[in-house]
Amino acid sequence: MGSTLGSRATLDLWRRLLAEPRNPQLRRLSPFHSTTHKTDFSKVKESTSFVANIFKGKMVVDNVFPFPSVLSEEQTSFLKELYEPCCRFFEEVNDATWNDDNEKIQSKTFQGLKELKTFGLQVPEKLGGSGLTNTQFARMVEILGWHDLAVGVTLGAHQSSGFKGILLFGDKHQKEKYLPNLASGKSLAAFCLTEPSCGSDVASIQTMAEVSQCGKFYILNGRKAWISNGGIADVFTVFAKTKVKDVTTGEVHGKISAFIVEKEFEGVTSLQGPGSNTNSGKGLENSGITAGVRTARRDHLVMEKSTLGLESWALFALARTESCLRSVPPVPKDWRGSFRGLGASEDGGAAGSGLDGSAAGVGREQCQLGGHVGLLLLSGPPEKKMGIKASNTAAVLFKNVRVPAENVLGGFGNGFKVAMNILNNGRFGTVSALAGTMRRVIIKAADYAANRKQFGNHICNYGIIQEKLARMAMRHYVTESMAYMISGNMDMDVSEFHLEAAISKIFASEAAWEVTDECIQILGGIGYMKKAGLERIMRDLRIFRILEGTNDILRIFVALAGLQHAGSQLQELQHTLEDPLNNTAILFTELGLRAKRIIGIPTGISLDGVVSGHLVDTASLVTKCVDLLSEVVEHLLLKFGTEIIHQQFHLQRIADTAIDIYSMGVVLSRATHSLNHNLPSAMHEKLLCETWCYTAFERVRWNLKAVKASSWNNYYKNMRSISNEVVKNGGVVYSRPMGF
Repeated sequence: MGSTLGSRATLDLWRRLLAEPRNPQLRRLSPFHSTTHKTDFSKVKESTSFVANIFKGKMVVDNVFPFPSVLSEEQTSFLKELYEPCCRFFEEVNDATWNDDNEKIQSKTFQGLKELKTFGLQVPEKLGGSGLTNTQFARMVEILGWHDLAVGVTLGAHQSSGFKGILLFGDKHQKEKYLPNLASGKSLAAFCLTEPSCGSDVASIQTMAEVSQCGKFYILNGRKAWISNGGIADVFTVFAKTKVKDVTTGEVHGKISAFIVEKEFEGVTSLQGPGSNTNSGKGLENSGITAGVRTARRDHLVMEKSTLGLESWALFALARTESCLRSVPPVPKDWRGSFRGLGASEDGGAAGSGLDGSAAGVGREQCQLGGHVGLLLLSGPPEKKMGIKASNTAAVLFKNVRVPAENVLGGFGNGFKVAMNILNNGRFGTVSALAGTMRRVIIKAADYAANRKQFGNHICNYGIIQEKLARMAMRHYVTESMAYMISGNMDMDVSEFHLEAAISKIFASEAAWEVTDECIQILGGIGYMKKAGLERIMRDLRIFRILEGTNDILRIFVALAGLQHAGSQLQELQHTLEDPLNNTAILFTELGLRAKRIIGIPTGISLDGVVSGHLVDTASLVTKCVDLLSEVVEHLLLKFGTEIIHQQFHLQRIADTAIDIYSMGVVLSRATHSLNHNLPSAMHEKLLCETWCYTAFERVRWNLKAVKASSWNNYYKNMRSISNEVVKNGGVVYSRPMGF
């Protein structure tokens, strides 16, 4: 009976494929789509990504098995030389509680980190850095996650994103000019992408860069929001749109370019006041922070009224000549002010040094900027945040900033590529730091559970506590395994790891939150008290599901990217159907695979010979999941085509399935490595792996059932209706039980 049903379902699928050869919706979904020529699939490069291939029902394991072991003895020895003094420093010098209470990092911590050369861990030694590999870097940032996430964010914003673009895409001149000072900590870097009206939608950024008349500069105008290190950075990697004219249509389009911008360039303004956290889409005039009109003219300088958050003060200056500043009222003490070409006195007022061009950088050059050059730099109080309070977060304003053409990073119009590569290359560091946090939290929970007695027994002997601790350990094991899998892949020059990196960030940020939450629950009232240190960790952790791409957007990215790979395979199959007589073997193979998936028979993909003999049964769960995912993915593509991008209820569950399958593959790889090398923890890791894979398998089955079963459609419809009514009503629709 099952075979008959499977055959009918398979024939129905083939009829749909044959009814619309080269389905245009699938062509558009495919990354290989072209309207001008047929794709020669024999020349299409196969993806090596484990995650991309599971959407196509394939197991490409080269990037997952064996578990990476990429450090030489010399590299391991060097890492220990850095690691041990860094650990001692954080235990003996850095005070995370003081940093959090005072919302800043102590100067002695900054100085000590400079001496330890932690500001340029991956900068080549010849340029003043430590020259660490990605795996070595992952081990070092675990220390930051263990001890102080706010310090970790500061250092991460500096080197994992702030100057990462220079490291990845900088030319020889840019690297030699900027990296030595950045690596030593003499200069601090920031990554400027987010804007008030642009968060996850990078393509909608409003910051503009226009070429000057002489072609030697770009004139940068715009505003960036919630920039880590924004108020203390000296060098910014800034993303802005540059106008490009289509030679065929004459239309002007905006392409994103990346720029290296120095704090000392005219027109850079850091706005850190409480009002800088503005509503999306609000202009500067509505934000509570108006830095005033910055205009330089030949015969006078005018600084108009400035409203700065809770502080309002007027700043009027009139220079009758280019070398005279008559008067400037004092700046409020909590705002730092400096004026390009005007200088700044220690009491916050301005010391007039004139506008002769040598001091201000504004001379009578042949290259005119339209008569307006920004001359004001203001830094106010940092943003008031839920967590990572000691890190600096600020809005940054660029007003007619003159950026030399040689400071374009990665080539004109390549800004999106630069930004995505920076984020992809930095995510493993976040995952590793969070693994460090989780390891410390689990130690605290285990210690308390082992010593706390209730009802005449230690609480670690109660099943409800045991399940919590076991889940905490499994989540940490997966997170740590992902961190070193990605860093190892990068050290082996694996080209495709963006999906895996996104998955790792999603998993780690959610696992760390859950682990810490359960630790507080185990400790009870003690865990809720500030003295325990867990409330600070909890507050610090919340940002990681938002920064470097929100987990919601990353889930959509993982699902759509995977579907795109599957769409290309389906398009290739449709191409084969156009000439069935010459492709008989291929057609029968594909027909057989689809029939087996539909009726639940294994398709033959296997991890035998790759995993340890102790884990063969567990590995079969992974292959079953891949078959289930592939069958559901094909169902969605045929049903929705390109409209799948609007089916976010489905996409979320597809992404969660991919996350679970990748996590299963990673822990199987690590446990196999431990078993094959007879590590002391090997049998414990086997337990972790088996238990995790079983629970992940059950989640996969549930999620895919929710995608394919028609009975769930009513649930999605109801969820959409409830949400729409809540939004329309401006809150919950129902009244209180008492009527008022």
